[in-house]
Amino acid sequence: MNKTSPSRRTAFSATDFGSNLSVTSVLIVDDEPGMRNFLSKILAPYCKRVSQAASVDAAAKLLDENHFDVVIIDNIMPHQNGLDWLKEQRKLGFFADAILITAFADLDTAIQALRVGVADFVLKPFRSNQILNAIARCVDRQELRRENYLLKHELAVENMFVRGRLIGRSEEISDIRDTLARLAPVQTSVLFTGASGTGKEVAARTLHSLSPNSDKPFVPVNCAAISAEALANELFGQITHNADGQAVHQDGLLFHARGGTLFLDEIAELPMAVQGALLRVIEEMRIRPIGSMREVPLNLRFMFATNVDLQKRVDAGTFRADLYHRINVIQVEMPSLIKRKGDIFELSEMFIKILSDSLGMTPLPLTEGVLLKLCCYDWPGNVRELRNLIERALIDGEFPPEFNDAAQSEVGLPDSLEAVERRHILTILKECNGNRAEAARRLGVSRKTIDRKCAMWEI
Repeated sequence: MNKTSPSRRTAFSATDFGSNLSVTSVLIVDDEPGMRNFLSKILAPYCKRVSQAASVDAAAKLLDENHFDVVIIDNIMPHQNGLDWLKEQRKLGFFADAILITAFADLDTAIQALRVGVADFVLKPFRSNQILNAIARCVDRQELRRENYLLKHELAVENMFVRGRLIGRSEEISDIRDTLARLAPVQTSVLFTGASGTGKEVAARTLHSLSPNSDKPFVPVNCAAISAEALANELFGQITHNADGQAVHQDGLLFHARGGTLFLDEIAELPMAVQGALLRVIEEMRIRPIGSMREVPLNLRFMFATNVDLQKRVDAGTFRADLYHRINVIQVEMPSLIKRKGDIFELSEMFIKILSDSLGMTPLPLTEGVLLKLCCYDWPGNVRELRNLIERALIDGEFPPEFNDAAQSEVGLPDSLEAVERRHILTILKECNGNRAEAARRLGVSRKTIDRKCAMWEI
């Protein structure tokens, strides 16, 4: 074999083979010490971790103890050839991509290699750039599979409006922003609470975007939307067998979210059978896919959300107390929209812009009269209800009569919109001790609007 000289090996730049190579762990399985050392010298300057095994038995033990992204294995070895060993390992839980090195490239070997899932084939003798390129292709394909899997998952569950930032200038939202900024640098789990539609996932995404792992995946999972069995498979992954008896490995969302954030929404609906497994994952940061004999280490942050009182679920015996105490480290309560009415203007403007663009509709003017009527409403559905109202208004070409600026009401009727509007503005003014500027800020309208209304009411 024409081995590459050390000077030739170090001539490559760290970026010649892509950015993924530097975070890759590799296991070399070969009975020849010279080949193992040669490969180690090639890979060590470019890979995160390189380990060696002189036999398939030693390699199996290393796989039991560590996770590897790529395994390089010689096909011809004592006791058991590389392909038979790979087939055996697939059934136990083999999570790495395999590169087969061999001096005998016959058709039968190539077919068998495809059947056991070999990712690449390198013929002896080979140059250092060939093996580095082979590993780079493996990890790039892994990353591409991961991105495709997460993209399909996100398209299946994603609401485009939860991708935005946390909108609003109210004191409540400002306090939450400050809390998220303090939590961003640490990996502590966070539990978001609050009524449905208050923006818990938006806050979770905001926290992820502020964290050092913002370039890694944010993976949302709605625990109430998936059956117990399907949820376990989707979270932890599984190993099944096809009609030919070949092991088929499916990675789960926990594995694909590594390095990033897993957001479990409606955590109270998590089946009891899954709660125990999740607790173990959170505490040990390792997962065992269903049907696997091996575990995979994790590095990710957990975030949770619920719109119910979890303590009551614990008392009722439907939620594990140990899991509740484990996830309830930091709790961030999202306020209802009625408590942050000063943010209605910003939220409405954002929804009108996004929805009019996506629907191809003409934006509706957000007049002061419409804003006042929006601020007088109680919004039991919170921010989600506001978004739905604006979407409906854009499709109809106008706001509903009860929110339309042109709608006329008799002041003499105690429950008319105008009377409700008057009472609401006067209540806010009273709470602000007559400070019209502060009342305008809380209502989300201009100071001139308050002055005009007060003049009309001769106040």
